[in-house]
Amino acid sequence: MFLIPPFPGRRVSEFGRGEPSRVTRGDAAAALEAIATARIGGCFWGGQPPLPEGCWTLHKSAQGWQVERAGVPALPPLHLTNDVDPWPLFDRATQVHCHADDETALLAAVAGCTVITEGNGRYAPLSDTAGDRTLIADLLRTHILEPASFLDPFTGAPLPPIALVGLLAHWRQLIDSNRPIACALGMAFWKRETVEPLLWSGRQVEFARPADGLAKNDFAAIWRSRLSPQDLAALAKSGCREVEVEDGFIRSAGLGADCVPPLSIVVDAEGIYFNPAKPSALETILCQHAFDSALLAQAASLRETIVAAGLSKYAQRTERAKRPGGRREHVLVTGQVEDDRSVLEGGGDVKGNLDLLQRARASSPEAFLIYKPHPDVDAGHRAGHVPDTAVLEHADLIVRDAGISHVLDMVDSLHVLTSLAGFEGLIRGKKVTTHGVPFYAGWGLTTDLGSVPARRARRLTIDELVAGALLVYPRYLDPETGLPCTAHTLVSRLVGGSTRHNPLIVTARRLQGKASHAVKRIGGRS
Repeated sequence: MFLIPPFPGRRVSEFGRGEPSRVTRGDAAAALEAIATARIGGCFWGGQPPLPEGCWTLHKSAQGWQVERAGVPALPPLHLTNDVDPWPLFDRATQVHCHADDETALLAAVAGCTVITEGNGRYAPLSDTAGDRTLIADLLRTHILEPASFLDPFTGAPLPPIALVGLLAHWRQLIDSNRPIACALGMAFWKRETVEPLLWSGRQVEFARPADGLAKNDFAAIWRSRLSPQDLAALAKSGCREVEVEDGFIRSAGLGADCVPPLSIVVDAEGIYFNPAKPSALETILCQHAFDSALLAQAASLRETIVAAGLSKYAQRTERAKRPGGRREHVLVTGQVEDDRSVLEGGGDVKGNLDLLQRARASSPEAFLIYKPHPDVDAGHRAGHVPDTAVLEHADLIVRDAGISHVLDMVDSLHVLTSLAGFEGLIRGKKVTTHGVPFYAGWGLTTDLGSVPARRARRLTIDELVAGALLVYPRYLDPETGLPCTAHTLVSRLVGGSTRHNPLIVTARRLQGKASHAVKRIGGRS
């Protein structure tokens, strides 16, 4: 009954089984209702062929499903393969006929269907029981939950029934959210291995479909910055729904500019989080989501783990940095990629990294000002380089080699444009001044100098912000199992040093960046 979906690239194909476990009748009853609510069990990632209107009688065999119109025997039956999602069939079923030893009988009973069993087997008592939930729970407990405990695919620890259902429900929600997506465009080849499982809908993700081949009702997942103007024009002409994909906020152990693939992405059908011109799914979450106590406890735990481990979007702290400015207030100014979409769309009237640095100095004339260039800019891959001589006219120190977590631990406050460093500073309890309009501005946690939309009227706690931005909004992939996972699982992997990238591609990309830097220096732009 409980199967791991065949996500592309998965390295674990089934749940491990441990020693038999004792499951109470109450636990089994709770698991039964959780299964029915989550609609998991069986091939829940399978296709969902449309059925004509009416009620149907289902016959399940080893060859597949035979679907007959109830009370209308003259109509020819439909024949469906076994790899279909059974839950939409159960929704329309008046009766489900199957062998008494087929787990489909139990699943159909959990779904509330009338079950007619054939032959002898474990589930023969389900025939003509009129939906006796106590009997169904007892059969679930006796034949599925107790014979051997299920093991967590990420940790190997025993997985209680409710936690097992919760994991399967997480995968179901992910798969169902991807069903409308017809293709994925603009995904770099080195990202596809980790992006594909997070966009998988039960069928292969199409990465090469022409933009002009889309229909009005299609959904296209797009990495907008990698699409040509011609592709974007074709998408607009088709009238299809665009679903934006970008890196998540806990991304990887390594730079995207070095071709290290993301282990986290965001998929946004409303807008994108860094463009304040219109609402995004993240902004909607932060404005409207009901953050219950359980979710906030998870957020607090995640925040504390990230801070203790010194984890940031791209790396982990290895040692703490010293305060070079003595007792003066230490202020960090983070450089950004000047032609990045987050800067172009959320940077307001700030004219690049040097302008940001000048504004920060004017705001904090007595502070010890530290400037940290963006790692992609410093690696020679992206725009935004400011000569050191120009930086040191306003800053006291340039920090390059230290990870952002090192510096965040040491400073008192930050001045940022739209940088994620501002969010990482907030979760470490630092004062943050925003000069642009990042996603974390406008909720009462920052000093905002940019034009924050009036839509952001809700006041949030730091754990509500963390819950929305790190738990509800993104998607995560476990680099060890290749399975979609929770934020806690990915953070645990990154803290343990796990990663996933092609070292040859990374090395080549770094050499390319060094060559680009050398050309700039020869041209006198360093």
